[in-house]
Amino acid sequence: MKRTLTKSEMIADLLQDDYANWTDEGARALVEWLQALEEDTGTEMEYDRVAIRCEWDEYPSALAAAKSYGIPATDENTARLILEDRTALIEVPGGGVIVQQH
Repeated sequence: MKRTLTKSEMIADLLQDDYANWTDEGARALVEWLQALEEDTGTEMEYDRVAIRCEWDEYPSALAAAKSYGIPATDENTARLILEDRTALIEVPGGGVIVQQH
């Protein structure tokens, strides 16, 4: 049995995950990015909240993400450039980033 979720349902489900720390804006940005990837590749994805939590992390800034990964960046712009070179980086409206774990 298969069920197609709406964007709103996916966002709400991510926000209900007690083991993740998504902001409202972060959950929306991630779902929109994943939907765009699905459209761009023409490959239908299966929604899996646990897999998403394990594969993606939200940070208040690119510099915070870089520090978490041990990347020696000294400013936000440098941190963004290094992260974008190494992994997928999603901008969160209002600040923050979501980084695909590597």
